[in-house]
Amino acid sequence: MSVRALRGAIQLEVDERGHLLDGVRKLFQEMLLANGLDQDDLVSVLFTATPDLVSEFPAVAARELGVIDVPLMCAQELDIAGSLPRVVRILAYAETDLPKPEVKHIYLGGAAALRRDLVTAGESR
Repeated sequence: MSVRALRGAIQLEVDERGHLLDGVRKLFQEMLLANGLDQDDLVSVLFTATPDLVSEFPAVAARELGVIDVPLMCAQELDIAGSLPRVVRILAYAETDLPKPEVKHIYLGGAAALRRDLVTAGESR
């Protein structure tokens, strides 16, 4: 068993609390499902949001899914001119038997543009 880092991101349509929480829950659940993980496998999770997202802490979505005994942290992305707006990113550390090349990173919606090298056709849900 090794600790692996899973990446994911979602671009939201608007900065509204319900929309943000729904999107982050979807992203987080897809990250776990794609890698055959459950909450017990998690070591810690870092959530970041672009500066234009202020309606809620993204980590609240994970708490609402029952992730209680895992350290969660939120941070703000750098405000770089021309960067993709309304994006939440997740960097989750988990214990798994997956080799590094088999870890699946999930990019939903417009966030697929962030890492086209990691997204195959049809995965930019």
